[in-house]
Amino acid sequence: KNYADTCPGLDQYAVRAFARALEVVPRTLAENAGLDGSAVLAALGAAHANGNAVAGVDIEAAGTGRNGVDEATAVRDLLNTKSNAFRLAIDAALTVLRVDQIIMSKPAGGGQKDARMGQV
Repeated sequence: KNYADTCPGLDQYAVRAFARALEVVPRTLAENAGLDGSAVLAALGAAHANGNAVAGVDIEAAGTGRNGVDEATAVRDLLNTKSNAFRLAIDAALTVLRVDQIIMSKPAGGGQKDARMGQV
């Protein structure tokens, strides 16, 4: 979200929308663990805003009274796996957008013959 503030014009809206789309991951993880997704997302955003880049969702916090954010997580996922999944998701979204753009640019009535053709 901070990066979006540095982008000019319409790019800022696209970056903000992309950031909102990525918030689905920690929210879903928290909700599937039995936590309040909105509260966890707010606490996670606050931790990241305070400079704690390694803060993550604590799925073991359900029923313990903790906020659902682990400030110093020891979990290290494979960056290569995450990067490839992220890249493939972006490629799929761009493909859908390209197809949509092609469909929108075609003129309506593309398969109809001219009324004068075929008349003698």
